[in-house]
Amino acid sequence: MKIVVLVKQVPDTWGDRRLDTSTGWLDRGASDAIIDEIGERAIEIALQHKDADKSTEVVVVTMGPASAVDVLKKGLAMGADSAVHVVDGALAGADLGWTASVLAAAIGTGWDLVVAGNESTDGRGGVLAAMLAERLGVPHLTSLDTVDISADRVSGVRATEYGTVDAHAALPAVISVTERSAEPRFPGFKGILAAKKKPVNTVGVSELGVSAPASRSVVVSASERPARTAGRLVTDDGTAAQQLVDYLASERLI
Repeated sequence: MKIVVLVKQVPDTWGDRRLDTSTGWLDRGASDAIIDEIGERAIEIALQHKDADKSTEVVVVTMGPASAVDVLKKGLAMGADSAVHVVDGALAGADLGWTASVLAAAIGTGWDLVVAGNESTDGRGGVLAAMLAERLGVPHLTSLDTVDISADRVSGVRATEYGTVDAHAALPAVISVTERSAEPRFPGFKGILAAKKKPVNTVGVSELGVSAPASRSVVVSASERPARTAGRLVTDDGTAAQQLVDYLASERLI
């Protein structure tokens, strides 16, 4: 079995995050760049299946600047077999539609399962896995809390506001996992050394045969969030309850 795992380089979750108001894009120099934690969980799902079936091949794929090779190295150190890095200046500011088209071309054919996180911690679009499945022409299961992979199908449990759903799909398929899924393993010293010898294939848009779409979503404008102001203080002089009701009514909260 060949499993492809999508990973992404994102600003440190605990660091400062801000938009570049001139472009509307995330300022990726505002904090340290790291592998998205949800991507590590996706890798772990694939590696657990590889642990059970040694013939499984795991390939990590990312689209991003030259520095994004570091997240691929993390995946290789965890135990993936090879990596694909899509890097091209023309992809700066790519929207979800274009990103899905490029990743579909990079993934190609000959695989059995694509695993991704349900949403990145920077863009939080939450639809890439479904868009990718549409372009690849395969079924998809999104936001899975648990995953079970067999020779010809993938299944798992998906939480909803009403309970849980047991879902399954025939392979090949695309799935995405949540932060409730497998806890990622920590790369050992042996894995870090082995990662240096594993292949990383770097490709650009022209090599993939993908051209920029005729139309795509763009950021029209961006502005900084206004500073927080002091809230309204209600002093209980016997009319506090009425003041609260009037305030909630004026804000259309009741």
